[in-house]
Amino acid sequence: MLILTRKKDESIMIGDNIEIIVTGIEEGKVKLGIKAPKNIDIHRKEIYEEIRKENKEAASGEVDLASLKGLF
Repeated sequence: MLILTRKKDESIMIGDNIEIIVTGIEEGKVKLGIKAPKNIDIHRKEIYEEIRKENKEAASGEVDLASLKGLF
């Protein structure tokens, strides 16, 4: 893991086309801006993990009837 220190309005680059910008720091929270090509998906980690879980369940062929009932 690489650990960097950045101040407000400073940024880091990932490769040639992804920039992470510190846009604010308030009450112990850091606000980040992300500039990346539109073809790159960007998610908070908890959302990313949920998507992975749902994709894995869908690929297994098992159906959760309770979640299907919520669709109708």
